Amino acid sequence: MSIKCVKLGQIYDPSLQSHHPKLLTHASNPVPVLLSGDIFRIFYSARDSMNRSSVGALDFNLVEKKIVNIHKKPIVIHGDHNSFFSAEISLGNYYEFNNKKAISFMGWRIMDDGAWRGEIGSFLLTQDLFLDEVSKQPMIKIDKEIDPISLSYPWVLETAPDQLVVWYGSTVGWDENNNEMIHVINQAYSSDGLSWKKAGLALPYKKPKQQMFSRPCVFYNKSGVYEMWFSVRSGGGDTYRIRHAKSFDAKNWVHAKTPVKLDVSNTGWDSEMIEYPYVFSHKTNKYMLYNGNDFGKTGFGLAQLVHE
Repeated sequence: MSIKCVKLGQIYDPSLQSHHPKLLTHASNPVPVLLSGDIFRIFYSARDSMNRSSVGALDFNLVEKKIVNIHKKPIVIHGDHNSFFSAEISLGNYYEFNNKKAISFMGWRIMDDGAWRGEIGSFLLTQDLFLDEVSKQPMIKIDKEIDPISLSYPWVLETAPDQLVVWYGSTVGWDENNNEMIHVINQAYSSDGLSWKKAGLALPYKKPKQQMFSRPCVFYNKSGVYEMWFSVRSGGGDTYRIRHAKSFDAKNWVHAKTPVKLDVSNTGWDSEMIEYPYVFSHKTNKYMLYNGNDFGKTGFGLAQLVHE
């Protein structure tokens, strides 16, 4: 059985809006959180004139397919030069744990030697979905053995009572044949959301065909199977596409044999690449938010998932 993603159109084009100085361009890594009824607050990462990312938000009626409010001020602003998110906050996912509402993120900074480093943190939301508190220190850091270079987009899921799993991107090296990074999806476990035990590689990869993965999105479906959606590209210079994997235990993952029927459009905002999926359910339907050209510079759109 294949999965068809029926495109429902572009939701938000940041180039058509007037912006706060911290929200000038891009609307990457959209994260939908149900506000009330059919209204979702969609958080996204936007950039300032120095290419630093902060978090913006808009409220969207999913049934009527229209924006009802664009928040003019950032929800979260990148940190100062000493912060682990001084250059960028790139969003992971929304999750609830211990009666708290949280969004995971990748914090990015430029080190003194000019190297870039991404590590993983989270921020808490109030009951009405505004900022409560941002973590001062990363909850998952780089290390010499498993994650030696940089981390990216996390996805946190409670798979059992007091059992959290996070899947995240990790740069583990460069391919000497094409000089492209090898960026894989790893996983880690926690009982309190603060201390994490790394378990290494989650999803198999193969150079050069599949060597750059990004933004895993994981949920447990009605058939008792864990599904993972992610962006991937090869080391051959092609652009991102969205693919799919499955697991029965949230530990051992297999790439799906059936294709995802979602590709670039002939023209327009998603005609060059499709990436950064976020799959979510509302009422009886399943949807996907995703980015298009230039890593979110053209905003994000919506698709509905249909099994064929």
